[in-house]
Amino acid sequence: MRRWIDAAIDRTRTTLLVLLFLLIGGGVAYLAIPKEANPDVTIPTIYVSLTLEGVSPEDAERLLVRPMEQELQAIEGVRKMTAQAAEGYASITLEFDAGFDPRQALADVREKVDIARSSLPDEADEPRVMEVNVSRFPVLSVGLSGPLSAGELMLAARGLRDAIEGLPQVLDVDIAGEREDLMEIVVDPQVLAGYGIDFDTLFNLVSRNHRLVAAGSIDNGAGRLAIKVPGLIENLDDLLSMPIKVDGDRVVTFGDVAVIHRTFKDPQGYARIDGQPAVVLEIAKRAGANIIATSRAVHAVLDEARPSLPNTLQLRTIMDQSTTVVSLLDDLLNNVLTAVVLVLIVILATMGLRSALLIGLTIPGAFLTGILLIWSIGYTLNIVVLFALILVAGMLVDGAIVVGEQADYNLARGLSSRDAWAGAAGRMAWPVIASTATTLAVFVPLLFWPGVVGEFMKYLPATVVLCLLASLLMALIFLPTLGNLLRRRNAPATRESLHVGARLYRRLLDRLLARPGLALLGALGIMAVIYAAYARFNHGVVFFPEVEPDNAQILVHARGDLSVDEKDAIVRRVEARVAGMPEIDALYARSFAAPDTRMAADVIGQLNFSLIDWDKRRSAGAILDDMAARTRDLPGVRLAFQEQERGPTSGKPIQIELTGRQPDTLDAAVEQLRTAMQRLGGFRDIQDNRSLPGVEWRIEVDREAAARFGADVATIGSAVQLVTNGLPLATYRPPEVDDEVDIRVRLPAVRRSLDQLERLTVHTNRGQLPIRQFVRLTPAPKVGILHRIDGHRAITLEADVQPGRQVDERLRALAPSLAELPEGVRANLAGEREDQAETSRFLVSAFGVALFLMTIILVTQFNSLYQTALVLSAIVFSTAGVLLGLLLNAQPFGIVMVGMGIIALAGIVVNNNIVLIDTYNQLRGDGLPARQAALEAGCRRLRPVLLTAITTVLGLIPMVLGVNVDLLTPSLGWHAPSTQWWTQLSSAIAGGLAFATGLTLLLTPCMLELGARMGARWRRK
Repeated sequence: MRRWIDAAIDRTRTTLLVLLFLLIGGGVAYLAIPKEANPDVTIPTIYVSLTLEGVSPEDAERLLVRPMEQELQAIEGVRKMTAQAAEGYASITLEFDAGFDPRQALADVREKVDIARSSLPDEADEPRVMEVNVSRFPVLSVGLSGPLSAGELMLAARGLRDAIEGLPQVLDVDIAGEREDLMEIVVDPQVLAGYGIDFDTLFNLVSRNHRLVAAGSIDNGAGRLAIKVPGLIENLDDLLSMPIKVDGDRVVTFGDVAVIHRTFKDPQGYARIDGQPAVVLEIAKRAGANIIATSRAVHAVLDEARPSLPNTLQLRTIMDQSTTVVSLLDDLLNNVLTAVVLVLIVILATMGLRSALLIGLTIPGAFLTGILLIWSIGYTLNIVVLFALILVAGMLVDGAIVVGEQADYNLARGLSSRDAWAGAAGRMAWPVIASTATTLAVFVPLLFWPGVVGEFMKYLPATVVLCLLASLLMALIFLPTLGNLLRRRNAPATRESLHVGARLYRRLLDRLLARPGLALLGALGIMAVIYAAYARFNHGVVFFPEVEPDNAQILVHARGDLSVDEKDAIVRRVEARVAGMPEIDALYARSFAAPDTRMAADVIGQLNFSLIDWDKRRSAGAILDDMAARTRDLPGVRLAFQEQERGPTSGKPIQIELTGRQPDTLDAAVEQLRTAMQRLGGFRDIQDNRSLPGVEWRIEVDREAAARFGADVATIGSAVQLVTNGLPLATYRPPEVDDEVDIRVRLPAVRRSLDQLERLTVHTNRGQLPIRQFVRLTPAPKVGILHRIDGHRAITLEADVQPGRQVDERLRALAPSLAELPEGVRANLAGEREDQAETSRFLVSAFGVALFLMTIILVTQFNSLYQTALVLSAIVFSTAGVLLGLLLNAQPFGIVMVGMGIIALAGIVVNNNIVLIDTYNQLRGDGLPARQAALEAGCRRLRPVLLTAITTVLGLIPMVLGVNVDLLTPSLGWHAPSTQWWTQLSSAIAGGLAFATGLTLLLTPCMLELGARMGARWRRK
């Protein structure tokens, strides 16, 4: 290593050019690297969609889901398979094991779907296979609202969609609330009966006159003539002039017997923004595109298009992740700058201006080199990477401080500048490399964190590893070169006498070395007291930190066979109660006929709120409590208030999946658990996904009676469709829309009622007859959505916990009820508990691997099992500091954050022990007795140990206290959302390191002395 250091110092210009390249390259990388809020996480989920119009949930389960499940369950790597069967459609979701190959999994699923396609009904649409991709999630939502008709809104939305999709950064634009176009033919059945036209004849006439005929061409030797038979319906006139009946010379067209017009399919819900009808453009960016540049480009398109839009149309930004990213970047970069300034102040106060400048230069050097490496491997600059930069802000100077302090020591001994810096780097190279290697050893296993949480958090260890490698390069290569270049003109002053603090430390350490066993017992006693205090006064356990949200929502629950207009009326009542609150920036309300499969079956509407900036309003929890008070007296509805979910977890924290073969026992089990939850208390917003009670009407056909009149089920079904969604005749593709438009025949709106079903007539071999002669209309219990998990019927019970309650504690209270479920019912804890168990298992494994790697490194460095065990014991003692830090900062024990903090701390706390023990071994090699060597090693390493610990802790202090310091404005903020992410982790590391540093300076020398005494006794024996 000394050869590399000497070569770098001797070739100063080359070394400085390389440093300059790294600085410029890092600056360019910072400007070019894609910036986003959350990491681009690969979700191990593939979704299969199946549709068959009009099919009942039971038939969808039998005809669509079960044949598909038979094939899909054979795919290797499937962790969980869930399915839903509902009216007209079915879906199957496959969750794969961590580390799956998305391309191979997608190919396997498509292969199995193609095999199962032959078992599906011929009338079913082609199955669609989709990969759940985070890059397709919207990053920007723009609302279009105003007193306009649906047609005007759709025209404006589609025009803006086409313009925005032309941007290179944009992947896709969806129109939320878009209504499907329809060519509607409104007929009176008596008119059709008068002309003797039945439904089959109507269908055949349209289909035979609406087709593309490939007529070919004529080649007669004198030229080639292309022949075309235009037969497709292209506009309204084509349909109006289409003949449907010929009587002699008279031709009856559609225009004679029907009213034909372009419209939309019946609404499945309504959307409003601030009380006005609306649709929303949901914009997804391409993978790797800069979210800030994407947002600016979209807003530029909107500004350009605004003059051509209706004057009453308002454009509102409902959600824009770029503003969140800009805010996070500003807050976290300010924290990085604050951390750097605090570190430099400490170094300046203890080592002087020259050393502070030299060591301080290694921080931006390591930062920019790390960003250059991050950019080169394809990572983005997101919140996790930015916190990793804050985490290493103090760690980056550890090696530089050790080398710089040794160089000052050499200069004080009278060595030349070159010899002092080269000697310092050469002497401390292996201790610095060993301490860096032990830190890397705890972060490297975190790179293999499985699951969605691991995909989210892997950016932190990767950033730390790259920045620490860069800091090692700075400390051993570039710092000695710069130190030699900026040599002092005058001879270095002799080392000053120890200051008061150092003298007090020497006196205390000398007394402790006289009784090392008593010092060990004292440390164990302090550790026991901290553990006991934490057991008594802890703030509970959480899986992931709770962060102040920018958005919130209200889910509106109501039961009954309500029409979509009745549901919308209820949502409007809720909307009116909360509208006008000053903290709401935008209110986006939706009602729908059927909720999303991820919602409870009785959800009829949803209100989404975009809140104003966090520093100008109350907390989201207080705002939602105010909303609850405003809506408490609304009859017939139940409201669920939810804050925006952040991080890799989603859904309610308590999710219990009940599976079994008998639906009745499943229902009984759900009722049993719901009763237990209400009795125990501490649970809120309890819901399950059972089918709601309701009524459906069944038209039971007497096939024998129908056959006597020459009628059948298909004929009757066609007649019934006239009353419901319309009888489909054909599709056509007008130039102004992208998708095919259905052509459907329907009765006038006043005749679309339940009574009309009994008055319907069909054409038979005995003329027009009412269908009531061979059908019977009967009510029956309604079946909603059927759920299946891994091939069995399932019901999922979900709940939140009351404020002040912990998920683990409530689940332990519920455990006896889970053990008393009816026979044949199995319960599985999913959701956050499932992720928590997986994360805990991995962190324990990663900690074991890290300890093994550190043991190998330390044994190689010291060639002593005792000294290795002594260094590793600092990790055990530091856990008491972790708990103390959480207690003092009133933080819960976060499974993810604190668990990762303990692992990261393991690599940090051993560094100072390594340098101190290395100095002790050198002094012992010089002939000093054990006690004197321990005393001198502690005093000599006092300043670098304190500096490295203080700089690391100071780098985390802004996050520990939740402070946002803007040194450029200047301004001061408290508890910004960007700091709430990392308060638990920073509190754990800062507390553990502060506690372990005191033990390093006091207990480690005592343990070295105790080890020497025990070794001497052993040798005497």
